[in-house]
Amino acid sequence: MPPKSKITKDMIVDTAFEIARSEGFETINARTVSEKLHCSTQPVMYHFSTIEALKKTVYAKADRYHSEYLMHLEKPQKDIILGIGWNYIRFAMEEPHLFRFLFQSNVFKGTTLPELIDAQELAPIISAMQEAMGCGMAQVKEIFLSIFLFAHGYASIIANNSLAYEEELIKTHLKRAYHGAILAAQEDIK
Repeated sequence: MPPKSKITKDMIVDTAFEIARSEGFETINARTVSEKLHCSTQPVMYHFSTIEALKKTVYAKADRYHSEYLMHLEKPQKDIILGIGWNYIRFAMEEPHLFRFLFQSNVFKGTTLPELIDAQELAPIISAMQEAMGCGMAQVKEIFLSIFLFAHGYASIIANNSLAYEEELIKTHLKRAYHGAILAAQEDIK
């Protein structure tokens, strides 16, 4: 009799992540994960007492993946937020299931926008922006919020409706929103 393969917690998380990525987070359950791993549901339930616990772990993995994706800029630039905003929209196009999992699965229920911006996960992005822009943290957060809301609108339409992806038009709109956010932030200081 061949030895039984050992199904690890990491294998389960990686498999559930791939399911979320290709089919949507709604399809993550003990059966779908075990089928992909060619095992019974027992190892899944051994490592995760509930499917919600598994989804929470997969969410954290997806969030790290998303952060790395955002910060992978084509070229260093002074206007780092444009690169991050562009990557945010591109992520929605290339990874629509993960985008919906991260931003449209009610994870932020009860969270305010200021709390969202102060989240530890955004700290590297906000810090990189502040360094590139050379302005105060409050100003950077205002600019970030404006661009985030703009980019999120585009990204949501793309991820949910298969909107035709017009790169140059989106980049033009993103630049206009960025310049408007900077002007508004500068006026707030006066």
